[in-house]
Amino acid sequence: MSIAQISVFSESKPGHLSRVLAHFEEAGVSVRGYSLRDAGEYGIVRFIVDKPETALDALKQAGFACTMSQVICLRLADVPGELARVVGILADCGINIIYSYSMISTYIVISVSDLQAAEELLASKPVDLVAPDELASLR
Repeated sequence: MSIAQISVFSESKPGHLSRVLAHFEEAGVSVRGYSLRDAGEYGIVRFIVDKPETALDALKQAGFACTMSQVICLRLADVPGELARVVGILADCGINIIYSYSMISTYIVISVSDLQAAEELLASKPVDLVAPDELASLR
């Protein structure tokens, strides 16, 4: 089961991220996790939020360049080697991790080259996939 991620193309200038977050706040959207990637004068900010459709609409109405995509969110056991184990499952099956970032505690978000195959594979393993409706209760 995948979850929605909002990606925002952003200028690497003070205040840009603050403006994005202000629109989320006005729309009643809570950020559950995010990743900021610098690429010189511009970057990409990726968000996991409790109301992805609302967040995307708010940003588009404000004129931000943004998209929504599907990613996998996993809950990892807090033990040594757990991340290596999950990464190894995907690697052994030839699924490439495009990027990854962590969220709350041991929750991580990964974008993979084959979403459906990765979801099916991980669902058949002792891996705890996070459902979209679970995001609202994360703290």
